[in-house]
Amino acid sequence: MPIMSDVNDEILRMTHLLEKLQQEDGSWRFCFENSLLTDAYLIIVLRTLEIPEEELIKQLHDRIAAHQEANGAWKVYHDEAEGNLDATVNAYFALLYSGYSRKSDEPMKKAARFISSKGGLLSVKTVLTKVFLALAGQYAWPSSLMIPLEFLLLPPSAPISFFDFSGFARVHFAPILIMADLKFVRKNAATPDLSHLSQSDDMSSLSASQPENRPVAEDPELLRGFQQLLTELHSGIKQLGSLPGQLHKRAVNAAETYMLDRIEVDGTLYSYSTSTLLMIMALTSLGYDKKHPTIAAALNGLASMLWNLGGKVHLQNSPSTIWDTALLATAMQQAGVSKEHPTVRKAVHYLFGMQHTKLGDWSLHVSHPVPGGWGFSESNTINPDVDDATAALRAIRSTTRSNPAHQDAWNRGLNWVIAMQNKDGGWPAFERGVTNKLLTLFPIDGASAAAIDPSTADLTGRTLEFLGTTAGFDVNHAFVRRGVDWLFSHQEEDGSWYGRWGICYIYGTWAALTGLMAIRADPDHPAVKKAAEWLLSIQNADGGWGESCSSDYLKRYVPLGASTPSQTAWALDALIAVSAKPLPAIERGIRQLLLQTHKDDWTTRYPTGSGLPGSFYSHYHSYRYIWPFITLNHYKEKYATM
Repeated sequence: MPIMSDVNDEILRMTHLLEKLQQEDGSWRFCFENSLLTDAYLIIVLRTLEIPEEELIKQLHDRIAAHQEANGAWKVYHDEAEGNLDATVNAYFALLYSGYSRKSDEPMKKAARFISSKGGLLSVKTVLTKVFLALAGQYAWPSSLMIPLEFLLLPPSAPISFFDFSGFARVHFAPILIMADLKFVRKNAATPDLSHLSQSDDMSSLSASQPENRPVAEDPELLRGFQQLLTELHSGIKQLGSLPGQLHKRAVNAAETYMLDRIEVDGTLYSYSTSTLLMIMALTSLGYDKKHPTIAAALNGLASMLWNLGGKVHLQNSPSTIWDTALLATAMQQAGVSKEHPTVRKAVHYLFGMQHTKLGDWSLHVSHPVPGGWGFSESNTINPDVDDATAALRAIRSTTRSNPAHQDAWNRGLNWVIAMQNKDGGWPAFERGVTNKLLTLFPIDGASAAAIDPSTADLTGRTLEFLGTTAGFDVNHAFVRRGVDWLFSHQEEDGSWYGRWGICYIYGTWAALTGLMAIRADPDHPAVKKAAEWLLSIQNADGGWGESCSSDYLKRYVPLGASTPSQTAWALDALIAVSAKPLPAIERGIRQLLLQTHKDDWTTRYPTGSGLPGSFYSHYHSYRYIWPFITLNHYKEKYATM
């Protein structure tokens, strides 16, 4: 059929293109582009510490300035209504702090008017915005962050401990709690004055009027839960049994040590730029000089995460090298590239070298832990995640039968993935058993998404897909059956599944359906049929699929009104998995996908990776290649002989 010829041509074109894009070490390196907040916070830190990186600051400034909307605001995704207050405040403050923009500039006047129209600084929501404003003396330290540092001294066995938070939350909270405890402020002659954007002249009164506590206070059930959380927290601290002064000193030391013990070889904290920036300021609050080796190493680590975007520099939050390389190594093999081909051989060799060999915080929740996972970034050696582990294992599987060392790595990786399964049957992203919902009651924006690490449809579905297609398990294995049961019990009423780490219902539904089909679930199961019908019902007129980032925080499907390459590929891949024959809708989708692989506009740059609902989304520059390539391979594999 004509469409299959076009599919073959595109697979061949992408194979040759990706061979050229591969690095000499076997990796593929693409920009992991996030919102502008990392760029803004790097400017704030460099200026606060008076580090003269003028060229870098100017390049960061120019990228931020280039993203301003006509109404003066900044957005975190293309179709966001009007603009995003927090993003605009971060951008405005950083541009002024850089010294390359002034309040009297017309773009800055527009930004100020937008901020004021949305309630000013008192209406910002995200913790990071509040923290960076507070440490620069532009905002009172939020009362919700006045959690006793002694909390860090509670052992993991306590009813509530610091280790009940997700790893992502912990590495951000440790430096934040240090600074909040000290009410740390660092200003200098270059620090902008944002008092014109506050609704009160009395900065000391701001914490009492901030809206951060309202969601809890307005909901009696949430209020009772939060009070229970605080009661258990203070009860645990009282049982520590030291004099208050000694206890507090121990707590400060514990928070400092927690950060220092999790610094990666490149100097960053847990390989995240956001937590590293916070750590730099927290260490400064503890008396570290800006030339201290730990701070210098952290700044060097951040410099290694910079990406040049046409002369405008962007600070990636955590480069996606392992993820991109693992997925593309698998896609190349699916396209028919031999495991002996230099492209595959180098990629597999690179991935084997990235397998973790050290125990991390994840090991606290696992009986008899043995390292064997993979992380998202190249510098990540202690914080593996399930998605990267299964992606790497898919990529290396073809070489394990002929190499005992590779087989050992495979076994350790597979056992690690299985050991990460939660008691409820699903899989988390980073740590098993970090599911205490009480912690989501902290009156901090984003707590419900980031405070814990529960089972999710995307992680559970993709893990099942790996277990079925690559590891040889099926629904008859008890632990696989538990994962299937978790998925069936968490399906939305309309037939979709919510995906935590991608946008959003298309992502979750794709992961669930491909996972269910891989472990040989019944394609005629009502849940499967309902999910497929839902995907068909939201197909765009042009044959593709597109979902707005608004879905992520509204917790309901919101159409984008346009088609994106990754979301079209996800929806098609799911339909291919459940359809014995190529439906007309699939054919139309494939034609649209073939067009999208050659487009370059806002739809091909739309962020389809999720970090924090409503505030942090990611545009993987690799996704325009990875997911269309994989989907076209699956289409050809299933329907080529029909």
